[in-house]
Amino acid sequence: MQQIFVQEADILEDNRILVTGEDANHLGRAIRMKAGERLRVSTDQGRNFICEAVSFDKNTMELQIVEESADTEVSNRIVLYQAIPKGTRMETIIEKAVELGVSEIVPVDMKFCIVKLDDKKKKSKVERWQKIADSAAKQSKRSKLPIVRPVMSYKEAVHELISLDISLVPYENAQGVSHTKDALSQVTPGKSVGVLIGPEGGFAPEEIDMVREDCEIITLGKRILRTDTAAITSLSLVMMASEWNEIIQ
Repeated sequence: MQQIFVQEADILEDNRILVTGEDANHLGRAIRMKAGERLRVSTDQGRNFICEAVSFDKNTMELQIVEESADTEVSNRIVLYQAIPKGTRMETIIEKAVELGVSEIVPVDMKFCIVKLDDKKKKSKVERWQKIADSAAKQSKRSKLPIVRPVMSYKEAVHELISLDISLVPYENAQGVSHTKDALSQVTPGKSVGVLIGPEGGFAPEEIDMVREDCEIITLGKRILRTDTAAITSLSLVMMASEWNEIIQ
């Protein structure tokens, strides 16, 4: 089933939704959706519907709401602070992070990042990364579109990270998986969670010193993980902790 996102204002009084622009063209011309076929629609206010295609005219598709659909979001605001990796790894990280329920993705410029972006490239990269996030949200049937935010300095990222309810920093030199378990047990409904992932070259000593007092420095196991693997592993643990702790509340 296809998934699209619309504005609440696109819903008309008679439970119809008018889809315009790129989504209408994609559904009508690329997908060739026919009258009577169904798709999932989520609004910017977090409402979700199963709709039926009624008609397609040039750049506008008309949908009829059939029923309200279940919310698919986790009960926590999850923010990924990701050191910018080389190559296409950021694209993979964003795609998988969105599938795992992340709310926001913040690219972070760190000391040992191999890739250094100028202001022009930062802007174009973030625009591309947002499109990847949008596509992943549709594929995974998210109820809200995650946001890819502008690139931050490490200092800016840490300042924001420690303002969240739970701040997790996976670190290759951390010891004791029991501490990781205890930290994840804090991921109860409604709490905001930040995850800070280091670059290919690891955290600089002064960077890890900046988060020792205010963050939970955790281990992801006995092996050294690549930055993309560490991001996906961390978010998988947070997602499952969120879902599990919601059940047992």
